[in-house]
Amino acid sequence: MSAITAGSIEATDQRRPLVPSAVLGMLIFIAAEVMFFAAFVSAHMVVKGGSPVWPPLDQPRLPVVATLINTAFLLLSGWLTFVANRAFRAGNRKAAAVRWFGLAMLSGTFFVALQGVEWARLLHYGLTMHSSVYGSFFYLIIGAHALHAIGALIFMLVVFLKLRAGSMSAEIFWAAQALWYFVVGLWPLLFVVVYLN
Repeated sequence: MSAITAGSIEATDQRRPLVPSAVLGMLIFIAAEVMFFAAFVSAHMVVKGGSPVWPPLDQPRLPVVATLINTAFLLLSGWLTFVANRAFRAGNRKAAAVRWFGLAMLSGTFFVALQGVEWARLLHYGLTMHSSVYGSFFYLIIGAHALHAIGALIFMLVVFLKLRAGSMSAEIFWAAQALWYFVVGLWPLLFVVVYLN
């Protein structure tokens, strides 16, 4: 009877978790970040709702059309990440997965770079953290998203190098994707709340 019990314990120990540890850790981090952004967006909406004129008349307007075009690059990056995941799961870890994931990183980097150009122009036109509450919320919310995008791109670069070397585990690959999908999925909400007044 003790042999049966020992065999049962051994079989239980070898069982794979429903959600891999790296993915679970990333999902917990993302849940915390959702609350972080929810606080910023809520504060923005309260201040905007209490202001007689929004945005303030003396502040430059945000480049909605240019940012909408830039949004397409971020959404494309999310789709390319999905395609890379399919190639990875199909066992094509060295060729197609590396190519698609590299293109996803390139598209995401392009998004961040264009955001940087937009910020430089807005600063030149007088929209700063200190110019108004409008400027403060813009840089706080969009800046927090930019920091998340840069952090996710650095993580994706590490994953890309491991993927290219053939030493990438599925768990880490999925964790990186979860973070990038969060960055991509959050952006349309922020675009509507901050840019489309």
